[in-house]
Amino acid sequence: MLPRIAIIGRPNVGKSTLFNRLVGRKLAIVDNTPGVTRDRKETEARLGGRNVMLLDTAGLEEAPPETVAGRMRASSEIAIRQADLVLFVIDARAGITPSDRAFAAWLRRQPAPVLLVANKTEGRGGGMAAYEAYELGLGDPVAVSAEHGEGIADLHTMAAELLPEEEDEDARDRNRPLRMAIVGRPNAGKSTLLNTLLGEDRMITGPEPGLTRDAVAVEWSDDEGKVRLVDTAGMRKKARIIENLEQMSVGSTIAALKEAEIAVLVLDGLLGMDEQDLRIARLAEREGRAVVIAMNKWDAIEDRPAARRALNDVLTASLAQLKGVGVVTLSAITGKGVDKLMPLVRQTMERWNRRIPTGELNRWFEAAVAKHTPPLADGRRIKLRYATMPKARPPTIAIFGPRAEDLPEDYRRYLVNSFRETFDMPGVPVRLHARGGKNPFVED
Repeated sequence: MLPRIAIIGRPNVGKSTLFNRLVGRKLAIVDNTPGVTRDRKETEARLGGRNVMLLDTAGLEEAPPETVAGRMRASSEIAIRQADLVLFVIDARAGITPSDRAFAAWLRRQPAPVLLVANKTEGRGGGMAAYEAYELGLGDPVAVSAEHGEGIADLHTMAAELLPEEEDEDARDRNRPLRMAIVGRPNAGKSTLLNTLLGEDRMITGPEPGLTRDAVAVEWSDDEGKVRLVDTAGMRKKARIIENLEQMSVGSTIAALKEAEIAVLVLDGLLGMDEQDLRIARLAEREGRAVVIAMNKWDAIEDRPAARRALNDVLTASLAQLKGVGVVTLSAITGKGVDKLMPLVRQTMERWNRRIPTGELNRWFEAAVAKHTPPLADGRRIKLRYATMPKARPPTIAIFGPRAEDLPEDYRRYLVNSFRETFDMPGVPVRLHARGGKNPFVED
């Protein structure tokens, strides 16, 4: 298991900027608004010559536990207890605050070693400002400017000295995890579902919509193996996205969807599937991702047969490109039905990964073309010769023949639907590419 390094500190001291700097790319949303980061965000990084799991946390604030700030602090405290090293970040320009002193006193009682990071020390006198941090009693501070990259080399060196000894390389599990993104509208129950799957309050939840602002990844294992879960910010209609911060949140969600293999679209069962849910599903399909629909809050629905019929009608009429998409009904808050989700995810992933042998594929192709011959294009016949499957993830079919590129859209849909039915691939995107020219394996 990789050593875990938690970055903590008050809001707006530059934790997410430091996280992005150490990771080497922009993963965490950065904005001047305090409290942008609300959930722990983690990813693999290279620090001091070591592979580590780096955690960006919510800002530490003194607040009642029932408030959003209080729940953010509780989440950060869990990260600290699980960490092998804590990077305690302070704002050197602002000086040492009473909150810094209170949190430093608390950190001295924690088992993990603490490296004090004085951020925003760029420019004349920045290094001198860092010396004030000695009064916190956490040892030598390292002066950095996360924004400009100053002092980062010293941070690498000092962090490496505090990390536990590296375990044998063969002892690490090298199996690549399934990458799963949880997407949906605000307040559909995405974070509650992730918490229920993990069995812990990993994500901050509550009745307030939009609590999750960034795409947050966490490693987990089900009965089949490792899973990398990504909880994303709720995606509203474009016309309602007016704040710069929310625009960045949506951008982070789209980026997480592109990196995922399967998307679990969480619906609010009380509201049903609306146009925004369909947009999200279509976005996942365009990105070539497998999709599973989780209809949440099922315990609160009185007329369940009617709700299921309404969902099926919407899927049939408006999501033909994911015909047969898997649906599971559940209650994330009570846990009822959640056990059905991952088996459906694994089944859908198996279809998304499946590659059909060329011989079997062409037997289907010949039968499909014989059943419905291609229509004329500009008065000329389209002769389809053969098919191949150049890739899976998602299943992709290439068909060849003179004027194949002129195939009309309805005939392409016919071939895709026939392929889905023949090879049992409901609910996964299928790509079809038509290419003109001769079969290079057949002589004239």
